[in-house]
Amino acid sequence: MARPSASSKASSSSLVILAIVVAAASLAQPGAADLKLNYYASTCPNVETIVRGAVQQRVQATIRTVGSTVRLFFHDCFVEGCDASVLIDSTPGNQAEKDASDNKSLAPEGFDTVRSAKAAVEAACPGTVSCADVLALATRDAISMSGGPFFQVELGRLDGLSSRASSVPGQLPEPNQTMDQLLAVFKAHGLDMSDLVALSAAHSVGLAHCSKFANRLYSFQPGQPTDPTLNPKYAQFLQSKCPNGGADNLVLMDQASPAQFDNQYYRNLQDGGGLLGSDELLYTDNRTRPMVDSLANSTAAFNQAFADAIVRLGRVGVKSGRRGNIRKQCHVFN
Repeated sequence: MARPSASSKASSSSLVILAIVVAAASLAQPGAADLKLNYYASTCPNVETIVRGAVQQRVQATIRTVGSTVRLFFHDCFVEGCDASVLIDSTPGNQAEKDASDNKSLAPEGFDTVRSAKAAVEAACPGTVSCADVLALATRDAISMSGGPFFQVELGRLDGLSSRASSVPGQLPEPNQTMDQLLAVFKAHGLDMSDLVALSAAHSVGLAHCSKFANRLYSFQPGQPTDPTLNPKYAQFLQSKCPNGGADNLVLMDQASPAQFDNQYYRNLQDGGGLLGSDELLYTDNRTRPMVDSLANSTAAFNQAFADAIVRLGRVGVKSGRRGNIRKQCHVFN
């Protein structure tokens, strides 16, 4: 019998390693294997057209729809996975995710967009499409309608069966965290450094409360009240928008192209124009700066990186089987 060659041994080892990696990925993202393109091809073939039409109406009504919907998707996936649990209303016996302190700033335009899209889908295909999938599609459409990349959305998520405010603390990235802390949050959700940099471009649209960055303007550290990584002119501008902290005031995340989902976000970072501390950190940290420069210099590279990252985000914590169902209305359990 011929002895296996070195190359065949290496190939066999590579297959074993690949199998282990695939298995580990499946464990990290349970239910993700159930997702696929054109999931509703036979049960609701026009679902993408229906959702897109609803989102377009909301975007035309107010540009705040874009940032609000995208942020809603992020907050949903980072807490208990992409299962639409963030959409559930609180009841006397349960404080839901949306009412946790970290979610209080989620704008109504995002919820309204999903509610409108779900109602349109239910009218055409009752009891067929999950709220989690409607949110995923609406997010893609909001991004592409504002100049961002269009990407294929994997579908087949079920809606979660629980929503608790107590599940939120520690699950979301915070504006004043260190790079190591941010990376740890992303790693806990099966995401890596490249995902952190790419997905941060969601801050290309939307608004932020002054309270999220006021410490960079007035109380950064003893003897240095203003964060030195802020462009001085930008710092003065922000101080005019947030006098004495101005906790409840809202400021555009991207002053250069606020209505466009684009890679201007990264060029802002290069100029000291990141609004949140976690934004500018992407440029001041040597580990992530090269990727910021790359995405700032190429729209094509940015579009590809963001599309790949948000598809990976959409696989986090997906519910399948008995772990979920399809809600008739997104804000209440069946």
